Amino acid sequence: MPKHIDHEQRRRDIIDVAWGLIRTGGLEAATLRQIAAQAGFANGALKHYFSGRDDIIEGAFQRALEAIGDHVSQAVRGQGGVEALGAMMRQTLPLDDDAAAAARVLLALWDHAVANDSLRASYRRHLDAWRERLAQLIRQGRQEGAIRSEAADDQLVDEIVLVNIGATVLAVSAPDLVAPDALNRLVDAFLARLSTPAIER
Repeated sequence: MPKHIDHEQRRRDIIDVAWGLIRTGGLEAATLRQIAAQAGFANGALKHYFSGRDDIIEGAFQRALEAIGDHVSQAVRGQGGVEALGAMMRQTLPLDDDAAAAARVLLALWDHAVANDSLRASYRRHLDAWRERLAQLIRQGRQEGAIRSEAADDQLVDEIVLVNIGATVLAVSAPDLVAPDALNRLVDAFLARLSTPAIER
């Protein structure tokens, strides 16, 4: 009998290989030749699973976004309002080695997305969903009375997103500037400020 091949598992395996190459050597390390060699395929065999390198890179990008989403969902499970907001902020910051490694992958993929409409659209969907979830938690915090800041909800969402992306970039380019203790203090200060009813300038 012919051997059964799980094509979806093969695709996942190839994407995992690409992820590992990007994580350690940047996007330029994830050549078709290197991906095929580490996945145990002949170079031309990859075409049975992906249309080309961009298709594999897009799979790695989607894997990164799904991993972030899964980690966030686990971190906020059973929580709401400000408590969930704090957990979500910490989960999307480079607070440990794994998160810093993921930051390196994301930075490489962000750069690639500039000239790739499909990748850019994929990240925009992720970003819109992330912002909406943050906005929901902020609204919930206001309803519960835990958030009293007079800053507009959109302004607070912008602040979280910009701090997160900035920390992600610095985790790659200047890791000494994003020590976990400093990032945790930043989150603590932001959450404390949410309960202050003063006008923020």
